[in-house]
This record gives sequence, structure tokens and C-alpha cells, in this order.
Amino acid sequence: MEKFIFGLALGMAGGALLVANNCKLRNLVKKNQEDIMAKAEQYIDKKLGECTGADESDEKQEA
Repeated sequence: MEKFIFGLALGMAGGALLVANNCKLRNLVKKNQEDIMAKAEQYIDKKLGECTGADESDEKQEA
């Protein structure tokens, strides 16, 4: 287990060094981060809309 954790940490550090020293990789990482954040925001907005819509319909049925 310790070897796995050590290998994981070493791989993360190596990847970080590659990204830090390569402009193309840095731009690729930034683009992917922006895409993931946009998808996460859309998902959250969708779920909040569903929750809000369900709450409003419950209130109308009670009235």
C-alpha cells in the first residue's frame, strides 16, 4: 500500500512538472478545467431547477 501511495505522489509530482514546463499542456489543462466547471454549473443549475419546480408544484397542490 505504501508503494502505491508513493508511486501516486511521484506520478502527480512528475505530471505537475511536465505541465508547468510545457505551454501546450498548460493550456490544455486550463481548457479542460473550464469545460468541467461549465458542465458542473449546468448540472447544478438543472438539479436546482428540478428541486425548485417540484417545491412550487407541491405548494400549488396544497393550496
